Amino acid sequence: MKTEMAERNALAPGIVARKSLFCLFTIASIIFIFSWFFVLRSTGRPRFIDHSLLPNSKVLSLINNGGSTTQSQSDQSVLVDNEEGDAEESSSSFSSQDSHGGVATCQTNSNKAALLKVYMYDLNHEFHFGLLDWEPEGNGQVWPDLLNKVPDYPGGLNLQHSIEYWLTLDILASELANPPNADSVIRVHNSSEADIVFVPFFSSLSYNRYSKTNPHQKKSNNKLLQDKLVRFLTAQKEWQRSGGRDHLIVAHHPNSLLDARMKLWPATFILADFGRYPPNIANVEKDVIAPYKHVIRTFVNDSSDFDSRPTLLYFQGAIYRKDGGFIRQELFYLLKDEKDVHFAFGSVQKDGIHKATQGMHSSKFCLNIAGDTPSSNRLFDAIASHCVPVIISDDIELPYEDVLDYSEFCIFVRTRDALKEKFLINLVQSIGKEEWTRMWNKLKEVESFYEFQFPSQEGDAVQMIWQAVARKVPAIKMKIHKSRRFSRSLDGKESEFRYVPTPNNFWLVQRHRRKYQRKHPRQLKTQHRFTPRKRIPVSRAIRQLHRGRGFIGLGRRLQRPIENGVARQLKNM
Repeated sequence: MKTEMAERNALAPGIVARKSLFCLFTIASIIFIFSWFFVLRSTGRPRFIDHSLLPNSKVLSLINNGGSTTQSQSDQSVLVDNEEGDAEESSSSFSSQDSHGGVATCQTNSNKAALLKVYMYDLNHEFHFGLLDWEPEGNGQVWPDLLNKVPDYPGGLNLQHSIEYWLTLDILASELANPPNADSVIRVHNSSEADIVFVPFFSSLSYNRYSKTNPHQKKSNNKLLQDKLVRFLTAQKEWQRSGGRDHLIVAHHPNSLLDARMKLWPATFILADFGRYPPNIANVEKDVIAPYKHVIRTFVNDSSDFDSRPTLLYFQGAIYRKDGGFIRQELFYLLKDEKDVHFAFGSVQKDGIHKATQGMHSSKFCLNIAGDTPSSNRLFDAIASHCVPVIISDDIELPYEDVLDYSEFCIFVRTRDALKEKFLINLVQSIGKEEWTRMWNKLKEVESFYEFQFPSQEGDAVQMIWQAVARKVPAIKMKIHKSRRFSRSLDGKESEFRYVPTPNNFWLVQRHRRKYQRKHPRQLKTQHRFTPRKRIPVSRAIRQLHRGRGFIGLGRRLQRPIENGVARQLKNM
């Protein structure tokens, strides 16, 4: 008995120790599990930020794709307010049937809170509607009365670069008592409330109408207007406050704003492409690509099909072009004798637009080939004609490509491949009826994204451009906020931007360009280049790059590498 009691007394501390260790392990496990739970929660959306205090938070939210691939590629471009607490607000929607039988739906705000707040300068009418021969009726009037008469824009090829006209009308319409346009943009008269500052200069029209110098003038009216615009903008407090970073300037014609662009480069440009811009003046990260306004008549009630369009491949336009447009001449000799291929010279004269309309409406595929610049209006004529575009332009940039997948309704061909014998004709012949019909249906879905009209409607080109601008706003604000980091270490006069430094070597480029133009006016006119076409050794080109001379004096073969080198240098400064 005593032996058993002794054994029990000896085992009791061990049992207690094991129970204590088990309890301690259980408690530690529970604490560990809870700690991981809180850690994982902390990596989610921050709960300590009041999103209602963010400036115009509607701009920061995009449509929820809802798991639809087609929707995320095309309909995602419609901006909505997805903030918590707004779910009970009334909303409207429109839907379209995609090529796979699914329905792609875009949700839009039905309330009147605009997604983009725009401050627009009241520039003198000579910068905008005065270029359309509109005159104010009384002293102090700057803008036309849209309820009475909307000034007409000149027709023909002028229309293809009329982007600034439609955007300005849309801003003015937002001030009417019952705005007839879609409500994605509104004009504000306090610049501190605005997301973007719009500059209403009809730069493309100014170039088309007033770029020639009269005999008694030293400068053309187009250049005089650019000089006045630069002086006005750089003197404004809005420009000085941000260094011009939050300004929006339309320069859709490749030759528009040719002189002022070097001084206004911090602003966001709305362009057709970057063909005549150095990469550190304009690029896809900073600027917005807008579509041309098509001149071909829209194919309304299109009931055609694969078999009812007899022409396989269609092109009509200028064949002999400069720079990257040399491929047109090469393709002409490759395709002119092919069966069911129409490849001919054409222009807007002698009923050219009507003939092109008939030709595109009766063709399965339409060629969009690089010309003097990477882009052309022919792409948007093809979309309006429901003719599947075949794009041969290696450097082209496309509108809304961050939300729209062009490969669903366009065919892309590299220049080097297109110049191979029979490559292009074999490619289009290999596309069967089913695949072509799918792309044709997609063209009919997206065609409204390229329609300019007043008043603007939901999902048209004007609204798509505004939404593309809205997607740039967060990056613009981040640049402005980062630039203010050390403002407290400066005195009052230096706390705002007096100017934004111009990229190195650009004024030198301009100086050499003007000097060369005085000596060789005809040669520069035919080249449309920043610098004379002059061959120099590669070693000398590298030395010039390191000395900050950029691509001055470089030929076509070396121009792009040197431009990229300059861009990398400035990026690392």
